[in-house]
Amino acid sequence: MENHIKIGIMGGTFDPIHYGHLVTAEAVRAEFQLDKVIFVPAGNPPHKVKRNVTDKKHRYLMTILATVTNPHFEVSAIEIEREGYTYTIDTIREFKRIYGEKAELYFITGADAIMEIFTWKSADELLKLCVFVAATRPGFEKSLVDQKLEETKNIYGKQIYKVTVPSLAISSTDIRERVLEGRPIKYLLPESVERYIQKYKIYTEV
Repeated sequence: MENHIKIGIMGGTFDPIHYGHLVTAEAVRAEFQLDKVIFVPAGNPPHKVKRNVTDKKHRYLMTILATVTNPHFEVSAIEIEREGYTYTIDTIREFKRIYGEKAELYFITGADAIMEIFTWKSADELLKLCVFVAATRPGFEKSLVDQKLEETKNIYGKQIYKVTVPSLAISSTDIRERVLEGRPIKYLLPESVERYIQKYKIYTEV
């Protein structure tokens, strides 16, 4: 297998996936000249225990529907097939094993998640194994994010890159609330995902 490859890893619950996620992945792919971006729906994320996360099979299938038209996008079931809590470090180690040590991995996540990076399992090893790219929307607590990035660089000696994406103003939380309240979600996410949500009546109950 080709080792000199640059791969984006886009983790998230994708509950549901929306245009903010897709625009972010494409923006990072273009900026860092990645060969592809692999979307990794979370299986049993430890940081979401206070909220009922939609069944992982639904989230996985919605992610496939949303990404199928982009030849540079793939979806991995690596986390939803894992037993117990799913940690990013385990996923990154597995991708390193699959693609080889020379493969460059770029972990794409939201700036809000970066704010919690010091609490992540094996954060120091994680920052050594992959390049972190923090996607932020315009106006999102810019000074706090910059402060956290500087802090991370000072402590771990690793730079986290920041990419501003206007479409990140769309949120999965807002989409779930809209469905529950019977408000439209059209143009916030791919039509195929909208139809899937309607067909299986996802988000219609609290």
